[in-house]
Amino acid sequence: MKIIPTQLDGVRIVESESLGDHRGVFTRWFCEEELSEILGHRRIIQINRSRTETQGAVRGLHFQRPPHAEMKLIRCIRGSVWDVALDLRTGSPTFLKWHSETLTESDNKMAVIPEGFAHGFQVLAPSSELLYLHTAAYQPEAEGGIRFNDPLVGINWPMEVGDLSDRDQSHALMEDSSFDGVSL
Repeated sequence: MKIIPTQLDGVRIVESESLGDHRGVFTRWFCEEELSEILGHRRIIQINRSRTETQGAVRGLHFQRPPHAEMKLIRCIRGSVWDVALDLRTGSPTFLKWHSETLTESDNKMAVIPEGFAHGFQVLAPSSELLYLHTAAYQPEAEGGIRFNDPLVGINWPMEVGDLSDRDQSHALMEDSSFDGVSL
């Protein structure tokens, strides 16, 4: 596995190598030992899968507040998505900066999004699926969200945004709320 840093401290892209022959391919998607520098003391607690049918749909931007903050390791297992990590860490030099990465079922890339970041994605191909590995269990009372089109963030989604959940459309804009970051 090759670990690639991004311009946002803690956000990384992991590239896995595939081995193939006439029968097909083999790819290691997770290895605690190889990912130890990223995981540190964390353990994978929960694994989730999401499927989004509609091209152009956006999910997110979601995060969990401490003490239930989580690291997410995300792979596209079908289709293609434009994946976004948004820095929400109070005092961070990259506060409200974001990193995007296209993830596809065939590129063998995994996005690593640490605690203190929100995560969202736009579906680039119909019926796209993501596999999520989480370092904390989901806690509804700790859930937070940033609106996909918040002008203070300025995410330039690659396609016209469509098919949003009621919840994702209803997140308050940061300038209209008291949100000032996530303290870890």
